[in-house]
Amino acid sequence: MSDYTLVIRNGTIVDGTGMPSYRGDVGMAGDRIVSIGRIRDRGAAEIDADGHVVSPGFIDGHTHMDAQVFWDPMGTSACWHGVTTAVMGNCGFTLAPVRAGERELVLRNLERAEDIPGEAMAQGVSWGFEGFREYLDVVDGLPKGINYAAYIGHSALRTWAMGQRAFEEEASPEDLRLMTAELQDAVRAGAIGFTTSRSGNHLASDGRPVASRQAAWSEVRTLVGALADAGGGVFELSNESVASSPDPGARAEYAGRLGELAIETGVPVTFGITSFGDPVRWQEQIALLDSVAAAGGRLVGQTRCRESSVLYSFKTWLPFDSLPEWKQLRSLPLVAQAEELRREEVRRRLVEAALHGSYTLGTSRPQPMNWEALCVMDQAVLPNPDLAHLAAARGMSPPDLLIELALES
Repeated sequence: MSDYTLVIRNGTIVDGTGMPSYRGDVGMAGDRIVSIGRIRDRGAAEIDADGHVVSPGFIDGHTHMDAQVFWDPMGTSACWHGVTTAVMGNCGFTLAPVRAGERELVLRNLERAEDIPGEAMAQGVSWGFEGFREYLDVVDGLPKGINYAAYIGHSALRTWAMGQRAFEEEASPEDLRLMTAELQDAVRAGAIGFTTSRSGNHLASDGRPVASRQAAWSEVRTLVGALADAGGGVFELSNESVASSPDPGARAEYAGRLGELAIETGVPVTFGITSFGDPVRWQEQIALLDSVAAAGGRLVGQTRCRESSVLYSFKTWLPFDSLPEWKQLRSLPLVAQAEELRREEVRRRLVEAALHGSYTLGTSRPQPMNWEALCVMDQAVLPNPDLAHLAAARGMSPPDLLIELALES
């Protein structure tokens, strides 16, 4: 008699990263996969998976669920998409280490950069920890519907070691000693690595750069070296803004530094590869991965099956913020911005600038705005209407409609 409680036939077998492997069968005994390949025995139950994917669950390698894990046992919406393991703590943003009287500092790093209200985190997190080892113990005891792996984040590490100075200064030798010791203890306690952000897009809630952006490259090198000395792990970073600079020399200098770090430390390094429609940028990044691999290092690109999405609003930021005609308006308080936008001559000038301006938006070359790529979030479910078609239906230009919708709401 067969020991299989379930046999899944003729599926496309993939691993946890979503990479297709081969077509075949999967044999289950209880809740365990015990055999894959061509299975001749019958199972107590059988499923024909022809035309379907069979996977043990997907690993989401880049999430910011560090606070959400405290109040959402199911791990939504990751669990809705077959994700069974979420990796959190990316881009240097973690809740630990944190000193009891300075919790506001880690929240300051997280709330604007990841669009998570500080009030929600402050009330929803069970603050029974200071060090990262303690944080892992608290997370381990939470009810969870999916598995979690956690990095230790550079911004939290800096604010723990330096307090308010983390947002203003480079680290002293004593600061580095403290950070190194805590990072290594975190890795020995189960952290899967160390993360940072060098991106100009990452700002704290007060508008200043997040703490990790104040670090010199030498500080990053020291901490990644400490990661290697502690037994290893993964170094994840949100790239420096120079990675998308229009200057090829600046991009090459940064790529060289990043490649050298991976080769010299032996630590696997991972970062997001996004093109924003720019073929030069992604080709350079793929070439960097290949060259580092040829030199014996490990540099791994992360990407997605759709373009990167950003939530725009007058409260946060807009694609027009870099245009000279918009800068004065955007420096005003929100109420004053609304008053200015109701003045016909001001609105007409801003609309003209938005229509004819040049935008980089992550590319190395200025280009016109793609109004069809901007969607209006007015529905609970996708697809939301794009600004170009919605404006055409109302007989307006896209930026004029954007202003009108913002004033209405």
